[in-house]
Amino acid sequence: MNLPNYFLADLPPEAELTAGMVTAACETLKRNREKYLAHRKIEDIVKVLCETGAAWLRPEYHLRRFAVESGPNSSGFSKAVLARGLDSFFARFTPENFQALLDQDLGRGVASAYSTDSAHHASHIASHFFHGPLLIGHIAAGNVPNPALMSLTLGLLTRSAQFMKCASGASLLPRLFAHSIYEFDHKLGACLELAEWRGGNAQIEDALFKEADCVTATGSDETLKAIRSRLPANMRFLEYGQQVSLGFVTREALRDETIAEVVSRVADDITAWDQNGCLSPHAIYVEERGEVESDRFAQLLAVELMARETTEPRGLITIEESAVIASRRSVYEALAAHRGDVKIWQSQGSTAWTVVFEHEVRFHFSPLNRFIFVKPVPDLAAVLKGIDELKGKVSTIGLASSPDRVRELAPQLARWGVTRICAAGQMQNPPLTWRHDGRPALGDLITWTDCELFC
Repeated sequence: MNLPNYFLADLPPEAELTAGMVTAACETLKRNREKYLAHRKIEDIVKVLCETGAAWLRPEYHLRRFAVESGPNSSGFSKAVLARGLDSFFARFTPENFQALLDQDLGRGVASAYSTDSAHHASHIASHFFHGPLLIGHIAAGNVPNPALMSLTLGLLTRSAQFMKCASGASLLPRLFAHSIYEFDHKLGACLELAEWRGGNAQIEDALFKEADCVTATGSDETLKAIRSRLPANMRFLEYGQQVSLGFVTREALRDETIAEVVSRVADDITAWDQNGCLSPHAIYVEERGEVESDRFAQLLAVELMARETTEPRGLITIEESAVIASRRSVYEALAAHRGDVKIWQSQGSTAWTVVFEHEVRFHFSPLNRFIFVKPVPDLAAVLKGIDELKGKVSTIGLASSPDRVRELAPQLARWGVTRICAAGQMQNPPLTWRHDGRPALGDLITWTDCELFC
């Protein structure tokens, strides 16, 4: 498919991007925002987003079809993984979900009262005004596309012009999403710009930072530190750094009549986006003394991952990533040969999936790409002790549990510092209202003004 050159990311690979081009693009974005976006009603923007989301849910939609067909070469994900990921993401784009987000972050009924950056009259003597940044500069990560797509979505809701720097080799899906916005409302699309360059190009990045009045970034802690050091002290900087996630299966869920469903849901979390991203589990902690023993759970999970390789195969990974998996496998193969409390199941002839069962409670980082640890534990207290070094870095806990145990466990996890608790199978599928890292996703972008004068 030959896409029209609406964005800098549409230029051919041999085209040279310069700081001057970035500056000119930012100036155009600001003008377009004033003409096309600053005075749009939020409900009109939501309508466009819902129409766009509905199109992406149709297999025959030309941009989705292009994403699924071409995505494996550019993203490394298989067609089946891409299709499931796109379905999960765009299924959230409903009027009800957007209203819930607006009510949560702006206050019930506030957003519908605005036609511009105007006011909600809470009483006869107080008014409250909000506005978004004039221009948001996004520094997107390249491991999974959802954060980039969500950043563009939130920026539109704040009526901000946006320039997104896509990770090298990872611009296809954000670019296609921007094209779909342009198709449904070219005026909104004209308030977006996307480009791709290797990180560390200070001249180009400084041009973006100079024009933006808010910067968001997703990446490693080192990357975020480097970006922060180059921004003005008064610049609003929203950073999303290294986080980890894990699963916890309680003994109540380990019943013969429900174990197949539980295993399938855990496999959903591992195979979604091939276990990449901060919402994917590195380990599954399994509570002991259930009807199904923890090592039996691990074996069933291995069988399920083997089956998924037929229906939703893992995508391509680099030689270096395969080497890391092979090295980690060899360690646990040696341990399993000499110890009865360590077992390993793995795909034959490839590194497509790996399940390691071990009684070591202490958390180990997985090399990902469908490499999962299963760790038996006596209770949640043992889990928290095993992951103590991660305090402040745990994004999501995927729970397989009875409702009664959830009510018991959730407050403990919240007090410990977990910012999201969800059902197993939904780890890579947060709702629109998800507070990323415990912060209001939309609320973080806006600025409020309280007017306390009589009106």
